[in-house]
Amino acid sequence: MYKEAELKKIFEGKRIMIAGFGREGRSSYKLIRKLFPTSSSGVALAVADKNLNITTDQLLANDTDLSIFVGDDYLAHSAEYDIILKSPGIPTFDFENIVPLQRVSSQTDIFLQIYGSQTVGITGTKGKSTTTNLIYSVLKSTKPDTIMAGNMGLPLFDIVEEINSDTVIVLELSSHQLENIHQGPYIGIVLNLFQEHLDHYHSYLDYKMAKLNIALRQMPRDVFIYCSDNDELAQLADQCDIKSIKLSYSINNPVDKGCYCDGRYFRMMPGNNIIYDIESQRYVKGEHNLSNCMAVFMVGHCFGIPDQMIVKAISEFKGLEHRLEYVGTKCGITFYNDSISTIPEATIAAVEALKDVDTLILGGFDRGIDYSKLVNFMIGTDVRNIVFVGEAGSRIYNLLKEGNALQGKNYILSNSYPDIVGWCYTNTAEGRICLLSPAASSYDMFKNFEERGRVFKDLVLTTCK
Repeated sequence: MYKEAELKKIFEGKRIMIAGFGREGRSSYKLIRKLFPTSSSGVALAVADKNLNITTDQLLANDTDLSIFVGDDYLAHSAEYDIILKSPGIPTFDFENIVPLQRVSSQTDIFLQIYGSQTVGITGTKGKSTTTNLIYSVLKSTKPDTIMAGNMGLPLFDIVEEINSDTVIVLELSSHQLENIHQGPYIGIVLNLFQEHLDHYHSYLDYKMAKLNIALRQMPRDVFIYCSDNDELAQLADQCDIKSIKLSYSINNPVDKGCYCDGRYFRMMPGNNIIYDIESQRYVKGEHNLSNCMAVFMVGHCFGIPDQMIVKAISEFKGLEHRLEYVGTKCGITFYNDSISTIPEATIAAVEALKDVDTLILGGFDRGIDYSKLVNFMIGTDVRNIVFVGEAGSRIYNLLKEGNALQGKNYILSNSYPDIVGWCYTNTAEGRICLLSPAASSYDMFKNFEERGRVFKDLVLTTCK
């Protein structure tokens, strides 16, 4: 295992608690037990989780040196441990008044301390998965020893066996993964900042600063790439003490260092134009994805990859499930699944990208997000039919109704997706688009946005024969 000694040095002689025993927690357990098979080999290990069932988990069944804490007070023993490896789903403030927060770490924190110098990290409220996959495709085309992991589902400790000195690592990173890091990646990218995950933070500022850790924890030789079109992000990048090399990109204005778009060209500053035909974005529709492609170009340039190879990788990209995903054209109506949309800005970008949306499905679990921007946007659109789902949908409905924005519109309030899809077939005009882009979380009715998107797709494909 490459850098095994450095990994061991972090854990050796420590009392370690794995907080949360989902996919990432299991991954942490496996790696630590590989490095230290028993407590006599240098560590004392514990697992803590609300779920009572982990006490019978087969992975843990024969580990007699392991302490297990379960139930509502599963974190009560945290103060007894030197390192708490927190899973992303547990808010850091759950540890306040229990343990000094400097002891709270994570897989991402440990991973970047060891492998950060060969890592490209991508974060932002929206666009992370698409941009991460695009960057991976571009780098893989010239650097076969490139691997991808992170927030899309593959825990970082699962890839350590694949890493060697020449490996390039591409990571999608969430705010939850970044909030406790001590070292940033070699290249850190922030795509945008919008209100999201406010239930995990004391304030919106705390959420933004968690994201910006990707740059604040970099070394002077590292590179920070960000979109200057996002006002809040641009202000933070100017105000914060970032020691790495700062490069920005814009689709609106020239930049001093970085890249901006002029018609069908990207212009790298200073100097050369990249011949990039905007029409080649067959699978990455919309201005927001044009912006993400600029980040991809900048990473490619950092690695010396020729422009034509970057263009080829982008033009061949097939897109990702639940992200402006083309479902099909049935009964003359074209359906798109954008279930990943959990904030207003993502829904606005989706409607603008597709340009011919006749029916829009909005709502789900209400996390208290400000919907005024979406309401103002809806007043000026050609969307004729609106479905309002869940408590978030009800709140959006009331806001539109108060503003007299529903006059001349068809709409329903429903929590039944079979009824919703049937209504969409009845009311959407032939030749136009029905779009699922909810601007809300899915947790009221589904276990995640993926399940919501797949239910929608299945119903679309089976309702109209």
